Amino acid sequence: MNRLRPNAIANWLLAVALLVFAMVVVGGITRLTESGLSITEWKPVSGAIPPLNEAAWLDAFAKYRQIPEYQLINKGMTLAQFKFIYFWEFMHRLLGRLIGVAFGLPLAWFALRRAIPTGYGWRLSALLALGGLQGAIGWWMVASGLTLRTDVSHYRLATHLLTALFILGGLIWTALDLKALAMDPRSRPARITGLGAAVLVVLAIQLLFGAYTAGLNAGLVSNQWPLMNGQFFPGATQTGRSFFDATFNDPAIIHFIHRWWAWVVVVVLVVLARRVKASGERRVSVAIHSTFGTQIILGIATVMTNVSLTIAVLHQAVGALVVAATVWGVHIIGHRKESLS
Repeated sequence: MNRLRPNAIANWLLAVALLVFAMVVVGGITRLTESGLSITEWKPVSGAIPPLNEAAWLDAFAKYRQIPEYQLINKGMTLAQFKFIYFWEFMHRLLGRLIGVAFGLPLAWFALRRAIPTGYGWRLSALLALGGLQGAIGWWMVASGLTLRTDVSHYRLATHLLTALFILGGLIWTALDLKALAMDPRSRPARITGLGAAVLVVLAIQLLFGAYTAGLNAGLVSNQWPLMNGQFFPGATQTGRSFFDATFNDPAIIHFIHRWWAWVVVVVLVVLARRVKASGERRVSVAIHSTFGTQIILGIATVMTNVSLTIAVLHQAVGALVVAATVWGVHIIGHRKESLS
């Protein structure tokens, strides 16, 4: 009896990808509500249980009152207000734990049943390890804001967000490979073509500067579009910076790069969508166009509403959908078949 279950594994991976998408959305809410530093300890196991009585809440609040964010920004915050920000950080961490269980346990079951096709065991194990690393990266990010800063390092935030999106893309790519294998045993894992690599690099740069924009609150530099405070190029907000330093640390420059590099992304995604459509996958072409078109509108709206919470969260959510649609398109142009020997 054939124990291989490529389609079942693919469906499981897509379900986990949906959880990762939810994690990205909740992470956006956590950031925008300034909730990320509310839990000042990292307890992977016991941390899954929130404070259950008044004494426990007061203890958690006392620890928060020791960090610079409270002392310099939120001094005088009530316990009720603290519970609000604690809720979002707790939900973010709880989702991370849920994803670990939702990935680890089925992986073990499929492995014990010998249901994993040849060549996919290492890839699934790598995704599991990357998920564990992501938890450590999350704490590494939080720790950067607990002593000398009132927020987290934008470099660490970018690492955390891009790792999450890389995991999302890896889950989708692997699921698509397995779906193709389930339909045709001659199907081989897709490869990244030259065009695919170029598209992914261009998109990764945009995501990087989007994360920097979020981490430095650079979206608040200007609420105008297409100009920034009456100018096309705003210039650095602080004088004396080197070109390199301003590019990666100055909020105005980072905001400028993020809003205009988006159009480079649009160009390469249009090229990708046309190639995908030519291969007969019109629905994927539509998905690519729809996601990046919506994302452009949400990006402009985020700026012009002074980073409205609802619109900014939607902007991050659709950004994850752009990644998903792009990975789908790159996979299609890299799909190949080989005859069984």
